[in-house]
Amino acid sequence: MSHPILSEFDIVFAGGGTTACVVAGRLAAYDPSLRILILEAGQHTLNKPIHVQPYQYPFNQAPTSTTVTFHVGNPSPRLNGRAPIVPSGRCVGGASCVNFMVYTRAPASDYDDWGVDGWESENLIPLMKKLETYEVQPDRPTHGYDGPIKVSSGGCKLGISDEFIQVGTTYHKRQYADDTNDLETCNTYSPWQKYIDGTTGRRSDAAHHYVYNQAHNPNLQVWDGKRVKRIIFEDKRAVGVEFANDPVSCPDADQSSSIVRASKLVVVSAGAFGSPTILERSGIGAEAILKRCGVEQLVNLPGVGENYQDHNLVFVPYLAADEAVTMDALWRGDSILQESLAEWNSSGKSLIAQNGLDSKIKWRPDDEELKAMDPAFQPRWKEFFQDRPDKAVAIFCVFAGHVQPLSKPLVLPPRRYMCTGYYTLYPVSAGSVHINVTDDGKEEMDFTTGFLDDPSDIVPLNFGYKKTRELLRRMASYRGEVAAGHPDFPEGSAAVCREASGPVDLNAPDIVYTTEDDEAIDRFHRDIMQTTWHSLGTCAMKPEADQGVVDARLNVYGVSNLKVADMSISPLNVGTNTYSTALLIGERAAMIIAEDLGINCI
Repeated sequence: MSHPILSEFDIVFAGGGTTACVVAGRLAAYDPSLRILILEAGQHTLNKPIHVQPYQYPFNQAPTSTTVTFHVGNPSPRLNGRAPIVPSGRCVGGASCVNFMVYTRAPASDYDDWGVDGWESENLIPLMKKLETYEVQPDRPTHGYDGPIKVSSGGCKLGISDEFIQVGTTYHKRQYADDTNDLETCNTYSPWQKYIDGTTGRRSDAAHHYVYNQAHNPNLQVWDGKRVKRIIFEDKRAVGVEFANDPVSCPDADQSSSIVRASKLVVVSAGAFGSPTILERSGIGAEAILKRCGVEQLVNLPGVGENYQDHNLVFVPYLAADEAVTMDALWRGDSILQESLAEWNSSGKSLIAQNGLDSKIKWRPDDEELKAMDPAFQPRWKEFFQDRPDKAVAIFCVFAGHVQPLSKPLVLPPRRYMCTGYYTLYPVSAGSVHINVTDDGKEEMDFTTGFLDDPSDIVPLNFGYKKTRELLRRMASYRGEVAAGHPDFPEGSAAVCREASGPVDLNAPDIVYTTEDDEAIDRFHRDIMQTTWHSLGTCAMKPEADQGVVDARLNVYGVSNLKVADMSISPLNVGTNTYSTALLIGERAAMIIAEDLGINCI
């Protein structure tokens, strides 16, 4: 069957998310004569309020949203038979246009642990600095001050976050630091900076700051609403991309395929879900999977789609004092919204330029906490964490407002709320993402999250519930728990959730949990634990013999003129919200491609 060939470009990107925007934008700036095309299934994000107004980020996760794709995982007995839902960005700019905007960076050692030539932290730190303008404090050696991505404290301060830090540095006996994103500081309470422009109050995403700002260059093109089907090869050399109108973005458009040719390079940049499945549809993957789906094999690469990883997150809601400043009224669309928008439009300030997250701790258990944790975690602690003091087990934080969990949405009466969030950064469990064909010939995804498969993974979550509850009960704005969003403790338990008139004393005894209470907490986590939207690893940058998919130069093994550049290349998990790593991969990939093409990238 012949497909119409629309035109030819030098470089074609299959996917238009965070990393694709960084790479394409940098290459276009280095050499404006390069003909570059980005194909993105989702729609444009240019100046759309849902993307540029920070407070709107939760609306991208609404069940009716088309700015993310909701991937449904296979049901798992470890999740009490639940089929977990994992969204990924689905718009120009990808997750950078829909994420929570929290600025977190992994310890430098995470990149050294990859063991990949050219990707050591000493080579990456200059790129981390190059990509950012750190508006928070001057003259910090690991931060950058003239990059495209702005980092600030947001449009106003939230008292709830100060309370969290105050309780953390007294009751929880941890230190305070004003910067825990210096690539090594850990186990310390700190403010949480944001990917928000401190002057304009707008989200700082990859689409606006790498691509849309080059609208003057006709050689850099973005075609939205285009779903990539597969890569076109001639003798194992990638020469183009087959795509069609995306049925969600373009429901009334013709669904027949077209081909666009790439004279120099094809870059697959469709994320941890899109990249492996594009490769498999193109004949690159494990023999059994391709055979089952009727795809002729071009290269036997069994690592494609394996090594799926994420972070494990739990949201737990609490009642807040009537006088507390929270995001709830804005998210409900109350009258304060118009005042806040007016202020934001004139000054870039107000709660519009907020995400409700102003403080955190990258937490490591102390000796006493380790003793209180289930022994199933001890081997993991000794083997991985004990001698690596820069690696946090989890991040604990507080939201000024109620954020809906993906697994168990709650309809709550209008008032002020707070939420704890706790998520583990290096869970052991891993899953996979593959193509599949149903009995009636329809393509679907065979997605296994692996969440909580390893018995050590749930232990820090169970402890995290108890510790964050103790922190919140001591905060001045605490007015009790939202029982429907907590474990179902047995009647008469000291842990039963209820409304309260105020916080307990800083020195009050901790809640004593019985065996039955612990079982309720464990059940609760298996019912509600969810993705942190940090999917990675499915086209790992590792040796081919070790189930790798790409080499250190991002070349796909066994073919030429084909690279992968996105979070799917990460061979190991990273202790961070992954936007910072996606940007970094983009900067490194742009350098690699420029070097390959003989372009000066200074």
